[in-house]
Amino acid sequence: MSVIIVSGIFILWNLEFAATLLNLKAFPTEVPKPLTSLMDEEKLAKARDYLHANSRVDLIQSTLSLALLLAFWSLGGFGWLDALARSLTESLVGAGLIFLSLLLLGQSLVALPFTVYDTFVIEQKFGFNRSTAATFVMDRLKGLLLGGLIGLPIGAAVLWIFGNVPNAWLWAWITVTAFQLVLTYLAPSLIMPLFNKFTPMPEGELKQRIEALGVKCGFPLTGVFMMDGSKRSTKANAFFTGLGKQKKIALFDTLVEKSTQPELLGVLAHEIGHFRCGHIKQRLAVGILQTAVIFFLLGLATDPHGSFSRLLFDAFGVPIISPHVGLVLFSILLEPVSKILAILANAWSRRHEFEADAYAATVTGDGAPLAQALKKMTADHLSHPSPAALRVWLDYSHPPLIQRLQALEPK
Repeated sequence: MSVIIVSGIFILWNLEFAATLLNLKAFPTEVPKPLTSLMDEEKLAKARDYLHANSRVDLIQSTLSLALLLAFWSLGGFGWLDALARSLTESLVGAGLIFLSLLLLGQSLVALPFTVYDTFVIEQKFGFNRSTAATFVMDRLKGLLLGGLIGLPIGAAVLWIFGNVPNAWLWAWITVTAFQLVLTYLAPSLIMPLFNKFTPMPEGELKQRIEALGVKCGFPLTGVFMMDGSKRSTKANAFFTGLGKQKKIALFDTLVEKSTQPELLGVLAHEIGHFRCGHIKQRLAVGILQTAVIFFLLGLATDPHGSFSRLLFDAFGVPIISPHVGLVLFSILLEPVSKILAILANAWSRRHEFEADAYAATVTGDGAPLAQALKKMTADHLSHPSPAALRVWLDYSHPPLIQRLQALEPK
């Protein structure tokens, strides 16, 4: 089994490496015609440099992560860490939480220098970063605190279920699903405000037009907010949050600053299109079913009497079968399968984006403002205007700009 797992990991790494090289090669030498009014040769060269900088760091990080995983594995790190966690407490759940926390802490420490470099070197160099050192540190501390407050209880519940309850995968799935739904409902009011300030949009023509759009689309809009996205970056975006009839729209202040009212309405109509086309419910349902399958397989991987779990634990040099170690080993084994599922999910998502674009063009009566907004974001964000097909196939949840513009053209 070790050979199968290592082969799968290397195949994925080589696929990502090939996609990165092809994506670099696919960058245009001339400004694409749709972007000529927003991008000159100098800005195109800047976008190329931005792609090269990010690709270089991504390759270094992925290579280092792979090397550290293989080294930790070959040196018996998983068995050693499990023994260490067990030596610190007699509680199996407690040992599991220590094991998982130390692994996550290690991953975070490995990723931290790359995050710092990305924020304060690459994003700073290309004019995107507005995050201060204080903001960066506070974001990490808040993330750790939330991870503890949220992750530890749900982690403890799952580990306890797998160690004590028959048909554990089913009850763990129900528990995690219920928790995710509650968290999705509470996040806009309890979690997001910890990181960003949400200010109700002042009365005026823009708010009136947004509310009128919501009524026209049958969208249960309960609030329109401005988010201080400029606190961390110059990049712009918009999104809506909430479940059921508690829908709220949040506009990055950078998006409002850079867009005309028709462009803003086009972007919001696109977001509403996801709701009206049933994309949100579909994705939620598929996500829940996918989680059920994962927990079922996880049950097989942590069965103390199962032949599959014994093979898995032996492959990683861990003598004692346990839920917490099985969770980690299974996630490594599942990575190639997860990538395949992600490819399918991204293809489905890209189709949804086309449908939401079409909805926006229909409901606003003109796809041109949305098209202009998309072109502005591509130019402002220094995005790849024509990414390689393999890169799109592997990672893009949104269609490339040129394809979206072509679909928005009047028929």
